[in-house]
Amino acid sequence: LFGFFFFFLMFIFIIMYGMMVFRSVMEEKTNRIVEIIVSSVKPFQLMLGKILGIAILGICQFIVMGIITTILTTVLSGTLLKDVKADLAKFQQQQQEVFKNGTNADLEKFDKMQDKLETFEILQQVQNLNFVEIAICFLLYFIGGYLFFSSILAAIGSAVDAESDAQQFMMPVMLPLMAGYFIAAKMMTNPEGALAFWGSIIPFTSPIVMMARLPFGVPFWQIALSVTLLYVSFIGATWLAGKIYRTGILMYGKKVSWKELSKWVFYK
Repeated sequence: LFGFFFFFLMFIFIIMYGMMVFRSVMEEKTNRIVEIIVSSVKPFQLMLGKILGIAILGICQFIVMGIITTILTTVLSGTLLKDVKADLAKFQQQQQEVFKNGTNADLEKFDKMQDKLETFEILQQVQNLNFVEIAICFLLYFIGGYLFFSSILAAIGSAVDAESDAQQFMMPVMLPLMAGYFIAAKMMTNPEGALAFWGSIIPFTSPIVMMARLPFGVPFWQIALSVTLLYVSFIGATWLAGKIYRTGILMYGKKVSWKELSKWVFYK
């Protein structure tokens, strides 16, 4: 459940904030505001400032949400789960008595506690989750995934005059995100399989798939490799997007194809 929650949240946030960049770029181009802005700053600086500005907005929202969630969790766990935690402590104590004293222990009370065993196991599993590691990784993967995809979406937004013209370019961007979503859902039954491993390493799917794997426990070297590849890919994607952005942002009335975009990358 936690794995599903984390990867679904990551999927929604990357799309939501990435589309904010896309629509912002396209709106400025359509309204001709960008012609005034680029008289003061370089197109690449404008694109990077827009991407980083929305990233800061997302991080601030995460911090606020994290504080509110922590407060609510503390209050609710202190009230609603107080009796359950007390029963769990009694159950663990009786478990130790049975192991020590065998049949001399009070088995009647122990049997009554066994009825709540499933609830106790769920609580123990939740307590074993490393929420600090998950929170740090969530922030790292959101920033990396957002920067990677938003730079591509910014380039697409600069190349088209209307949202309807962007459909042919949006599909290749959305497919990796959808693939990551389905891989993450599939790997719930096998979090250590080859599909889960490669899905959490490849930058196009790693922000979503790795968040689904984290509650199951992931070796540190895999997290480090995945984060490194994601941020290196972001640098490369930003460089390519900047080449397209500087040409497309001031071009109007022309239907752009993939062939045309590839030419813009090499313009000097």
